[in-house]
Amino acid sequence: MAERNDPTPSAGRASDDCILIVDDDLDVRGAMHSFVERAGFQTLSVGSAEEAIALLKEREVDIVITDIILNGLNGLELTDRIKSDHDVDVIVMTGYSGEYSYEEAVNKGASDFVFKPVRFEELLLRIRRVLRERQLTRERSLMLGKLQNLAITDGLTKLYNSRHFYKQLDMEVGRSNRYDHPLALLMMDIDHFKRYNDTYGHVEGDKVLTRIARVIKSCLRTMDSAYRYGGEEFTALLPETRADEAKTVAERLRTAVKVETFSPQPDEEVGVTISLGVTEYLLNESKSEFVQRADRALYQSKDAGRDRVSVLYPETSS
Repeated sequence: MAERNDPTPSAGRASDDCILIVDDDLDVRGAMHSFVERAGFQTLSVGSAEEAIALLKEREVDIVITDIILNGLNGLELTDRIKSDHDVDVIVMTGYSGEYSYEEAVNKGASDFVFKPVRFEELLLRIRRVLRERQLTRERSLMLGKLQNLAITDGLTKLYNSRHFYKQLDMEVGRSNRYDHPLALLMMDIDHFKRYNDTYGHVEGDKVLTRIARVIKSCLRTMDSAYRYGGEEFTALLPETRADEAKTVAERLRTAVKVETFSPQPDEEVGVTISLGVTEYLLNESKSEFVQRADRALYQSKDAGRDRVSVLYPETSS
């Protein structure tokens, strides 16, 4: 069972970071627990690797400090298990026996290595260093995630961009060919958008693009994906979808956009419409033919008067 000491607090908690101490020597464990807790950390302690593994399934911990020599699983085996199953840093403690090396601990994934008898002030410095590095790693990962998201997202509409469309298209076409699953593509264009921009300005035009992007997302399933293809043109990939089913989705999109109203000027409400082209992937055809057929379907809608959906099936396309 995890032990928790509750000595008289010092100046209050310095952080929410949680430290787990693993040592089968009750006196060492208790002294270390009290020191680390007085330093301002949430602190837990157990007497074996097995107890630590069980506790980590229930509690979030930032750092485990473990002795190498333990009854049952040793500290290096515990470190290996922790690094395989959890996002937790490990500081390994050992005596001066020379039986284990720093390299062995690091190879198991340990973040640091200290010798016993442990000088508590040194241990505290190591804990703080590991926590700083842990925070820096999290910040770098967060920043990388944001950069990756920016690389595939259109800045205005927050839909995926055309570069990501072709990457996702490649993946969906590959899946369709492997498993013979249907795949539909929608191509959409805002009708007379240049006229709207020329009349009301690009700021108001951007508002239309942003609103329509939201409408598109709201009409699609989680497994579908929408993209700003360029300018006022959008696309959507619909996995596991036949052309007739995609036509139903397209009609829903067309109607949802048509009921939206915009106020580009005081006391003026304006509506916009979209034209849509729909097609279905033909097994083992090229991606370019698939996209071009959807584009031809879109232009059929525009040539027929706009604000409508046209479908081109693979077997009837020219």
